[in-house]
Amino acid sequence: MKKVFQKSGSLLMALLVLFSTISFTVDKHFCGSVLVDLAIFSEAEDCGMEHSGEMMDGHGCKDQTIHVEGQEDLKISFNDLDHPKQVFLASFTYSYVELFQELPKALIPFSDYSPPLLVYDIQLRDQTFLI
Repeated sequence: MKKVFQKSGSLLMALLVLFSTISFTVDKHFCGSVLVDLAIFSEAEDCGMEHSGEMMDGHGCKDQTIHVEGQEDLKISFNDLDHPKQVFLASFTYSYVELFQELPKALIPFSDYSPPLLVYDIQLRDQTFLI
């Protein structure tokens, strides 16, 4: 059980680091007030109306770019914490890990024996049914 918690915790931390450091760009192209194209990680394609000189309801085409910047600095030093916080963090981690100790394997004395064969159904024979 302890290994399952450790593996799931490490997977969760890896995904947290991955999603906190990723940066991406969302590019949108509007013709008037209508969204024509939406692209993530690339440029949105235009509708071609700017080149032909056509206008929709007096509004031209416009591009909108949203850039989401990920975290750049991931190096957090343990030495930046003062001494009482370091002691608390170390003792909390030690006590939390010790909560999940595996139980010893239980000895089942009858695991090697098979159950007796069912010759006849007693409930059916005696007409006793649980309702």
